[in-house]
Amino acid sequence: MRISPDQLVLWAWGPVQLNATIVCTWTVMLVLVLGSHLATRRLSTATRLTRWQNLLEVLVSGMREQIREVSQQDPGKYLPFVGTLFLFIAASNVLAVVPGFTAPTASLSTTTALALCVLVAVPLYGIVERGLGGYLAVYVKPTVFMLPFNILGELSRTLALAVRLYGNVMSGTVIAGILLSLVPFFFPVVLQLLGLLTGLIQAYIFAVLAMVYIASATRTHGGH
Repeated sequence: MRISPDQLVLWAWGPVQLNATIVCTWTVMLVLVLGSHLATRRLSTATRLTRWQNLLEVLVSGMREQIREVSQQDPGKYLPFVGTLFLFIAASNVLAVVPGFTAPTASLSTTTALALCVLVAVPLYGIVERGLGGYLAVYVKPTVFMLPFNILGELSRTLALAVRLYGNVMSGTVIAGILLSLVPFFFPVVLQLLGLLTGLIQAYIFAVLAMVYIASATRTHGGH
């Protein structure tokens, strides 16, 4: 049994390999691009809206409210990054119900890349909001001796983000594969539905944690 889609090599040419993780990631990106095109090609301010626009407005409004609730700040500047994280992870996990598709989030390389994006975004947002000096001052509070511990904390929570998402998605895939070999009908279907719900929850948790880290970096002393 393959633990990770990285192990499934679909094409190779010398040292260059095209594995299932890359192909499935491209598939998710294509689905999101096409979905975005369909949802935005006929935007209207009329009373009667298309189904695609209704879905788009529900998603965007929901994400904006969640970001505002977590950060206590205007969600506009955070929505592109946090919203993209949520949509990519959610689409990856939802598409896992399609036969032959393996969620790229079942690969530690994918979840690590997503966590590294958060690791880079947190100081960038913090510096933009508080200035370079104001952001770096956080690392030496309450004393300068806390500097290595604060840096270690930043790195450890990035690792936790990657491992948490990978572990939840991968474990669901492995359990489904085991049950499929033992009981090939009823239980795998139920487990797939449960996995679909779990995948959406994991996408929500990842996005919320990313927003919590960003909010902690951008919150000023006078903030909430």
